[in-house]
Amino acid sequence: MYITCLDLEGVLVPEIWIAFAEASGIPELRKTTRDEPDYDKLMRYRLAILKEHGLGLKEIQDVIAKIDPMPGAKAFLDELRSFTQVIIISDTFTQFAAPLMAKLGYPTIFCNELVVAENGEVTGFKMRCEKSKLTTVKALQSIGFQTIASGDSFNDLGMIEASKAGFLFRSTEQIKKDYPQYPAYETYDELMAAIRGAMD
Repeated sequence: MYITCLDLEGVLVPEIWIAFAEASGIPELRKTTRDEPDYDKLMRYRLAILKEHGLGLKEIQDVIAKIDPMPGAKAFLDELRSFTQVIIISDTFTQFAAPLMAKLGYPTIFCNELVVAENGEVTGFKMRCEKSKLTTVKALQSIGFQTIASGDSFNDLGMIEASKAGFLFRSTEQIKKDYPQYPAYETYDELMAAIRGAMD
């Protein structure tokens, strides 16, 4: 019994914070988990920049509304879900993910929650659990599933390492170089073939 666990941003949809950095003209917001392994530190950095510029949830959601999944992502997900259970495990937030899930055909996603004041200011964030991707994969394994995992960033490495099979997808050259033990793929066809192969 298999469950495939996928990262969201950089794997199925573009990076939300990079899109928002470009739309808002604030290059500092381009930093992602590909650049900063400490997610707590990264989010506090982002929230400080939002506060400094007077930007809130609405401005971010307006940008997210214009983001489409990566070309081929929905077809990949549809085919994958035809022969295996799939859970998207993301460090994003429900307030960001909802419109993107609609465009992907409402797959299951486990993610986190923003704390938002009445005036729309993002004042904090609640993580679902510590090391959410690794913790989730281990929990699935504890109830009898074998996991296959794929992602592109530092925060995906735990679930990739803990799974029966794990793959990097459209990752950085540095991560691929530092973690040569994980097969790295650039296309959905390659990733699909790898997942099918891992289940044989």
